[in-house]
Amino acid sequence: MATETLNLTPEVFAYYRGVAYREPAVLAELREETSKLSNSGMQIAAEQGAFMAMLASLVAPKHVLEIGTFTGYSSLAMALACNAKFVCADVSEDYTSVAKRYWAKAGVAARMDLRLTGGTAVINELLAAGKADTFDLMFIDADKSSYDSYYEGGLKLLRAGGLMMIDNVLWGGDVADPIKKDADTNALRSLNAKIQADERVQLSMVPIGDGVTLARKH
Repeated sequence: MATETLNLTPEVFAYYRGVAYREPAVLAELREETSKLSNSGMQIAAEQGAFMAMLASLVAPKHVLEIGTFTGYSSLAMALACNAKFVCADVSEDYTSVAKRYWAKAGVAARMDLRLTGGTAVINELLAAGKADTFDLMFIDADKSSYDSYYEGGLKLLRAGGLMMIDNVLWGGDVADPIKKDADTNALRSLNAKIQADERVQLSMVPIGDGVTLARKH
């Protein structure tokens, strides 16, 4: 038993990574290719991918929305764990071209609807198309200054009982540092406080990767 989260020393973290998950070969290959890119830090950790895949298995969604796809690790991890159709929003053709290759390699490309008009535009397109209250699962991992609008739009698109996952909510620890007052950090602090008080959702923030908030719509 423990009354608080364990402090993961380097030794404990190394042990954790050795036993905490099983990474499919295609995901390991994608992670290795992405690690060679200059912006490789934008990719989620392997243990977070496994966690998200587990949630996708449990939710068993029919429709998933992802805001921020990058090279496709998160969407592929979830797609391998469920039979949902995905709408993936991003703005980079270069990075998402990697995602498309790996979606095809894993045999899930037919279920992926990639849109490169950005998160806000895609949310508005879906709402205009009458897709409110139809998504079962959502993942947000894009520009931090827009997180609040993604959150509000996501709540409109999610069905009652639908689950939203929000990445980078601990922001490398900067959200807890009062000296840090840049726009991204302030946006994340503000959203964290907002969700903590938001009676529209059930909340749990998980300290995996860079912090993931789970918000289940009532």
